[in-house]
Amino acid sequence: MKKIFSHKNNILAVCLLIAVSTFVSCKKLLEIPPNSPTAITRAEQFVDSASTLSAVVGTYTYNFTQGFAYGDGYLTMATSLSAHEIKYTSTADQQQFYNYSLTPLNSKVNSLWNYPYSSIYAVNDVLAGVTGNSNLSASFIKQITGEMKVLRALYYFNHVNLFGGVPLPTSTDYSVNAQLPQAPIAAVYAQIMADLADAKTKLSATYPSNQRARPNLYVALALQAKVNLYRENWQAAYNEADSVIKSGVYTLGTPLTGVFLNGSKEAIWQIPVTSSFQGTAEASLFIPSSSTRNPTYVVTDSLLQQFDTGDLRLTTWLGKNVVSGINLYYPAKYKQTSKLTSGQEDYMIFRLGEVYLIRAEAAAQLNNLGQAVTDVNTIRTRAGLGASTVNAASQTAVLAAVRKERRTELCFEWANRWFDLNRTVKDAKYPANGQAAAVLDGYTANYAVYPIPQAQLQLNSHLIQNPGYH
Repeated sequence: MKKIFSHKNNILAVCLLIAVSTFVSCKKLLEIPPNSPTAITRAEQFVDSASTLSAVVGTYTYNFTQGFAYGDGYLTMATSLSAHEIKYTSTADQQQFYNYSLTPLNSKVNSLWNYPYSSIYAVNDVLAGVTGNSNLSASFIKQITGEMKVLRALYYFNHVNLFGGVPLPTSTDYSVNAQLPQAPIAAVYAQIMADLADAKTKLSATYPSNQRARPNLYVALALQAKVNLYRENWQAAYNEADSVIKSGVYTLGTPLTGVFLNGSKEAIWQIPVTSSFQGTAEASLFIPSSSTRNPTYVVTDSLLQQFDTGDLRLTTWLGKNVVSGINLYYPAKYKQTSKLTSGQEDYMIFRLGEVYLIRAEAAAQLNNLGQAVTDVNTIRTRAGLGASTVNAASQTAVLAAVRKERRTELCFEWANRWFDLNRTVKDAKYPANGQAAAVLDGYTANYAVYPIPQAQLQLNSHLIQNPGYH
């Protein structure tokens, strides 16, 4: 399926695309003006469950620049560079992320800001279309509302961690949304938590589709656990992660080669790649065109040194080219640069491995050190390693062990390393020699968030540039 968002002449300050409608069928593209012979009215888009569901499916479509906001791979690329998981071997906007020389004119920053707002608009449009809609059953409205609120929470969670305070549109009134000021960080998180709390009351443990592309209750719980971890609500994070783990729905995938494939038993939320000619954007970005070429993005020595001898994650989730006798590693969690008919990689949003590490960190912060070590060892066992030698009586040592495991288990996934360094920068329980300022050459506190794109500042006079950027 394909969809198209029609919009005004200029992308507005927060790039809210005017998506009056999304799908009619797999073959029809919807255009504005409304009297176009191929278009349907907004009322027709939400006239019944079938037409409404087509709009819902559009919000999950992974097709690079359409539907799901992160189909271009830029979130992974940018934050992996900022976290010094990888380095870029050419000269372009990408280099600025690694060197902490970002400017508001960086084209990748502009994309990181714009695409989520386009997707948030589509989510808000679906929510507006189903709310109070007498053509739809109460159970259908309940399900779709829960799903859309989880998706919106995911977008705002990543956005607030990338940019700090951000505009917070929850409607489709573009004339208002275009001039929204930045909401405080606390207000953004309040909206995220409100969306997830409501979603939990509306979603069941059963997935609404054959695959795990649309959220169920445990998706909401997994995201809620992550949000509470970031907000240092340790007991809530522990409880929510514990509920997901103990649900019995998910198992750690073995072998590691199958973790990111369609149908992964570890997947909590996994979106099918819908491009007819390409695999994931991450594979296209990171996998070299041949085994003799220098990778464009090379894994840094600082990350390579975190893998213990015999760690299957090193040999499975990192690729290696030998060029002029030098081993050059590159990210390879996603390996398929072309679309396959079987053994297809899907795009992983949440998986059980991360939830174990959320529970481990929350347990350590609660001084439940034995549980934290047990969870770390569960992840290590799956990776082919023996038990951790960490001093289980030391909270600082256990937290360091959890962080090390997060680096090797979650590298190149959902900005985890970059966000980890930024969110714990003031936590004295972590040794200073492992914090951002010590491990990221050139990092200062201002670089914890990216600059507001210059184009958005020009379009919306209510936006204020983040400190340290000009």
